[in-house]
Amino acid sequence: MTLVERRHLEPQTGTAFVIQCGQLLRVVDPTGEQVSDLISFSAADHSEWLSSGRTIDYANTIYLTTGHTLYSNRSRPMWTIIDDTVGRHDFLLTPCSPETFTIIYKTTAHHPSCFENLWRNLASFGIAPDAIPTTLNVFMNVVVLPSGELQILPPRSRAGDYLLLRAEMDLVVGITACSAELSNNGTFKPIDLEILTDDPVETQKDPRRRSGRPQSDERAARASE
Repeated sequence: MTLVERRHLEPQTGTAFVIQCGQLLRVVDPTGEQVSDLISFSAADHSEWLSSGRTIDYANTIYLTTGHTLYSNRSRPMWTIIDDTVGRHDFLLTPCSPETFTIIYKTTAHHPSCFENLWRNLASFGIAPDAIPTTLNVFMNVVVLPSGELQILPPRSRAGDYLLLRAEMDLVVGITACSAELSNNGTFKPIDLEILTDDPVETQKDPRRRSGRPQSDERAARASE
């Protein structure tokens, strides 16, 4: 793989950029236990966006990992998950917003939020705040209890873990280092991003690399944590 661009997100910040069809996006947790909210729009038509509902419907699972396709609201593939060293991400919950902290955290002062970081960075692409849907919350660990209640647990990601995605169309991408205390085990940490081109001559040497959907021994061990 050839590195095209690398970005470092400081805690509680975000960014936006264009990625071309066929390019790869690696979302890296450099220190561990840090969530990253990701959303994308078709570069050709911003009314086509990454859809939680379509993706979960077609995958028939809320736990998306290597081999799964992420679909748009028009049922077109937007991303394919190529590699995943964690195996637990959330696609149910919306990005934290100022209202999140008022309603859930009972915060009265301004609190940084993923929603604000996303819309401020996506504004330069002409994407309005109300256009931002449910995000793919990379590394977020959400469990559904038998009662139907959602339980947010510390992320399973450790230092250097990553999610590798391939863009299936030209995309405008917004992404954050999440600002919610509960999602990140109480602390705020950075996120690293890499945009890559797939070089078929080279092979990735990472010993944690997975192919296909079956869980590895490491992922199974994490599932019991």
